[in-house]
Amino acid sequence: MSPSSSSRRRLAAGAIAATAALIAATVTAGTASAAPTGRDGAIAQARANVARNAAVFGFADGQDLVVKDVVLDADGTQHVRFDRTYLGLPVVGGDLVVHQDARGRLKDSSRAAAHDAAVRTIVPKVPAQLTAGRALAAAPGVGDAASTPELVVWAADGTPRLAWRTTVRGTGDHGQPAGRVIVTDATTGEQIEAYDSEHQAAGTGHSEYTGDITIDTTAQSGGGYALIDPLRGHTTKDAHNASAGTINANSGTLYTDADNVWGDGRKFSTDRATAAVDAHANTAWTYDYYKNTFNRSGIKNDGKGATVFVHVGTKWDNAQWSDSCFCMMTGDGDGVTDPEQVDLDTMGHEMTHGVTSATANLRYSGESGGLNEATSDIFGTMVEWYAGNAVDKGDYLFSDQSTPPWLRRFDKPSLDGGSADCWSRKVGQLDVHNSSGVGNHWFYLASEGSGARTVNGVAYNSPTCNGSTVTGIGNQKVAAVWYRALTVYMTSTTDYKGARTASLNAAKDLYGLNSTEYKAVAAAWSAVSVA
Repeated sequence: MSPSSSSRRRLAAGAIAATAALIAATVTAGTASAAPTGRDGAIAQARANVARNAAVFGFADGQDLVVKDVVLDADGTQHVRFDRTYLGLPVVGGDLVVHQDARGRLKDSSRAAAHDAAVRTIVPKVPAQLTAGRALAAAPGVGDAASTPELVVWAADGTPRLAWRTTVRGTGDHGQPAGRVIVTDATTGEQIEAYDSEHQAAGTGHSEYTGDITIDTTAQSGGGYALIDPLRGHTTKDAHNASAGTINANSGTLYTDADNVWGDGRKFSTDRATAAVDAHANTAWTYDYYKNTFNRSGIKNDGKGATVFVHVGTKWDNAQWSDSCFCMMTGDGDGVTDPEQVDLDTMGHEMTHGVTSATANLRYSGESGGLNEATSDIFGTMVEWYAGNAVDKGDYLFSDQSTPPWLRRFDKPSLDGGSADCWSRKVGQLDVHNSSGVGNHWFYLASEGSGARTVNGVAYNSPTCNGSTVTGIGNQKVAAVWYRALTVYMTSTTDYKGARTASLNAAKDLYGLNSTEYKAVAAAWSAVSVA
């Protein structure tokens, strides 16, 4: 897909400048005493053909040819592509293709807009007053650093002249690497052309958990592709099994690939890009869920994407969010039963810790800590429902893909052997991953109601702590209530009683004091003994 024009300006990433049209020319047939051999032979013969047909190719003193590509057809026909230089300067718009038969005899030519006579008239004298600052001035606010301006012969429009070609690099609105190429007339300083140096591409990912999917990548100016999402700004890196405690924003290696096809789709894969596919795609789903559901642009609502590290630690059966590096780290599982920790709800869970930190900042201890974990479980699950993936369907089983059959469940949290179904004064003494059970149970009851039911092929049977019967209102409405409670009413020390008050205030704001939704939220809290 392509970003809007405003997005391209914002991100400084996306569209490519149009290449000059190749034009055919009448040629003088060349001769060859012997058929050239392979690529090197084709190149040598092509150079000879250009020299013999200088008028056709606009080739004259001071010019040289730089090989860019060679295509050898099955019938022996050869197509040799050259870039052109003049007195050592690149000639933009001076590229050409030499078409030869199997014996190296010239058949035809294609060349861009530059013409030999015009190119020959250029004398590369650069006024002393022209500096890099002149080139940078053509692109105010594009970036915070720039490459050294390169002097070129600009001939893309058929009127060759000396020009500065400067690549301005910086950071886009989403925190992604971004750049603009600015071309300015070396004599007047006027801008000739400007275009993005980073290009969006749609890659094919063979994922571990969600089948074959399309992922947003960035085409690199030097060729190949990188796991940089130009729309959302996140970057996916290989941590090379460094421990979580040693990772910072500059750690790891950016994933790159030649053909934009990533991973092999296997669990416990030896292809290190497979986990990266899931991480990259599921981070995008999380971003989109918050953006399209709550109009929240990224973790901090500032439009910036995070850095995602896969292959953290050795047999690290975990994942975590770090505010200090604004990054998410995922391990490879235990290597026996649990594969990589990059499934949809796990990724949504970890990124939601960042959302919580940027809003209510719930303390990670006591009941506040349980609410922190419950919030991540709730929205991690909602990301899974939002994605609508046919392989990893929405459910109320947290981390069921990476920690089979599940790590936690919502309908009766105590089935994991440690989590609480109901609130009591001792809940705050539990590990936060267990005290989260009260919040998860409330969310399930408010969404689906009590008793036995089957949802998306999974059987649930949710009891209530007070023997009541609860009728659910759907998880989208409950998630909306919880998001407003988190971002508007909760504070760092909110406990379960405070969460009840916050969510009722949110329900009143969204649906009204006497609404069915308000009553369902209240009934679900009573059903888990929070009054």
